Amino acid sequence: MLQTLKEWDWELLVWLNSIGIEDWDSFWLIVTKIETWIPLFVFFFILIFYYYKFKKGIVVLFSLFATAGITIFITEFTKEYVARLRPNNVEALGDLIRVLLQPENYSFFSGHASSSFAITTFVVLSLRKYNRYVYLFYLWPLLFIMSRIYVGVHYPSDILVGAIVGMLIGSSIYFVAKKRLGQMSN
Repeated sequence: MLQTLKEWDWELLVWLNSIGIEDWDSFWLIVTKIETWIPLFVFFFILIFYYYKFKKGIVVLFSLFATAGITIFITEFTKEYVARLRPNNVEALGDLIRVLLQPENYSFFSGHASSSFAITTFVVLSLRKYNRYVYLFYLWPLLFIMSRIYVGVHYPSDILVGAIVGMLIGSSIYFVAKKRLGQMSN
């Protein structure tokens, strides 16, 4: 059973990666960099302080930083513990996928997926009662994770597990923050 799942994972990676078009390489290399998304993070901060004002905004912002920090810690711990080689470091995949980046660390689970889904989930849950369009923020992690398969550094299972872990962490910290905010006076 586990071997079958591994084979499906490899086959799906090869298929998804092969859809890539060389003319789009520079786009995906930009999308996959965290620095590209700094304006979005600034926008998140502005919205948090706009809707929550200063005192509660600080609590929400601290909780957002906690979300990112906890997610990164859990992701890195898991990567070291599982020690799954990235597709770009697997010889058997060398001729089957296009590789645009060469990270050396481990693959399972995707830090791009976990952190982007954790942050987005936290922000969406925090702002959904103020603005119904915040769900569009999920376009960021979707683009972000697609880039990781496109550049050849993650298996689909890395992405799926990372996204699930991120959403769970983002939701959990949101509910803790919500409880804290409920205890504060306006």
